[in-house]
Amino acid sequence: MADLAAEFAIGIGATSKGVDRLEKQGWVVRQRNPADRRSSLLALTDEGLELVDAADRTFTGRLAELIGETLGGSRLSTVARALSELRSVLERDQIGTPTG
Repeated sequence: MADLAAEFAIGIGATSKGVDRLEKQGWVVRQRNPADRRSSLLALTDEGLELVDAADRTFTGRLAELIGETLGGSRLSTVARALSELRSVLERDQIGTPTG
């Protein structure tokens, strides 16, 4: 849970509740972590994997529609690099990271 919370910059409690909901939907399962009995690992179920694949196709297609018409070619690469640099700075400085 701590890794997910850090990745999404949300609290551990919110992460755990969200995972509980995903588990109830049948999209993820908790598995024992063989390296650390105090924690668990999450795995997508087959249904969860299908959902992620469908969401990825939808997101990628829509993003291409929105950005492709506005930012073509090298402009898109420039924007991608700038956003990547911004994310790196925000992560380095822990801006947006929850404190609790």
